[in-house]
Amino acid sequence: MRRLTVTLALALTAAAAQPAHAFCGFFVGKADARLFNQSSQVAIVRDANRTVMTMSADYRGEMKDFALVVPVPSVLQREQIHIGDRKLLERLDAYSAPRLVEYSDPDPCAVDDRMVRMERSMAPRAATDSAAAARPQPAKALGVTIEAEYTVGEYDIVLLSATQSTGLEIYLRESGYKIPAKAAAALAPYIKQEMKFFVAKVNLKEQKAAGFQELRPIQIAYESARFMLPIRLGMANADGPQDLIVYAMTRTGRVESTNYQTVKMPSDVEVPEFVQKEFGSFYKAAFARTWKHHDQRAILTEYVWNMGFCDPCSAPPLESEELQGLGVFWLEQGAGAYHGGGMPLTLTRLHVRYDGAHFPEDLAFQTTGDQEPFQGRYVLRHPFRGNVSCAAGKLYTAELDKRHEAEAKTLASLTGWELDSIKLRMGPDAPRPPQPAPWWKKIWKN
Repeated sequence: MRRLTVTLALALTAAAAQPAHAFCGFFVGKADARLFNQSSQVAIVRDANRTVMTMSADYRGEMKDFALVVPVPSVLQREQIHIGDRKLLERLDAYSAPRLVEYSDPDPCAVDDRMVRMERSMAPRAATDSAAAARPQPAKALGVTIEAEYTVGEYDIVLLSATQSTGLEIYLRESGYKIPAKAAAALAPYIKQEMKFFVAKVNLKEQKAAGFQELRPIQIAYESARFMLPIRLGMANADGPQDLIVYAMTRTGRVESTNYQTVKMPSDVEVPEFVQKEFGSFYKAAFARTWKHHDQRAILTEYVWNMGFCDPCSAPPLESEELQGLGVFWLEQGAGAYHGGGMPLTLTRLHVRYDGAHFPEDLAFQTTGDQEPFQGRYVLRHPFRGNVSCAAGKLYTAELDKRHEAEAKTLASLTGWELDSIKLRMGPDAPRPPQPAPWWKKIWKN
């Protein structure tokens, strides 16, 4: 029997080539506070016109300087706003992240030649290709209306509407926030669509009383015919392409974009052994190459699966109580994972790397009826290193160099790494790059 091991799934921070400074909305801060958002994650539960969105930002800075502005389709009532649990997003990440699967070759002398040939034929195929600083002007004079104000957990939340982007920008600035220079231009399309603005800032007193040291995710529930995720505000204070992981959960099937190409990451390919220790670097390179191959305009699918099971599992599926904590409102209480027919829930993990030049529009989505499982899965096969003096062993040894050659070419194709460099790192079992002939060969040819 071959040994199967599933290594720890790649964390979101390893997937991003550079720290992300953007989010669904933009951060606004007072004075010269530096605002960092290292790992933007959004979980979206969608069924018919109902949406529950959980937004998590790895903010690093003074809590008194934090605020977030996000466009929303309507004025949210107090009961439509909740505080989520960051651990649930961590669970989604661990469950759905790209994974490395290990196999160990059996002793070829313990099986006959027919079984050896069967093992080879069944192997995966190689890859193809805050506080206000000054008294602001009255909101009404700037075309801004304060629609609602709430304190939810450690956040003070204000719902605003506006008739002009410049007035909203002035209102935010005069309320003590340092907002991006391009804020008015970024706000204008949402004002034109008559969307509202969800502004959240930290209530330091409430946060201290609650005892939390980091910002918890914000959850909002609303009804809208539009299945979308605003990203344009996040570009206003971005300093390059931004990475965002979207966990989309639906009752019926896979989620894809309607205004950008949605493609699957290359998967089910064999890679050399050394990738085990460099999986983060490998996946970053593979993601970047795939993203560039699609002109930096595609959304990449990393995982699609029924939440009731997984194969292989890099982490256990979320239980129904956890999923309800994320807003899966149609799931029955106690409907645990691993029951035979799965559960009425498909998770799609989408990885978006975006900037203003290549993603000029917000992300628009649709739910499909496609429930075909998919995962970013990479296969590592350890060769047998014992005595192979039998006939089957000689056949195995002869084929091993060919396999390693194919693994090296696959890795080069996936990542863009130099083929000769890959071969040098593959160890004594691997095919070596061509070596220059010894100097004396030029003198004595025989």
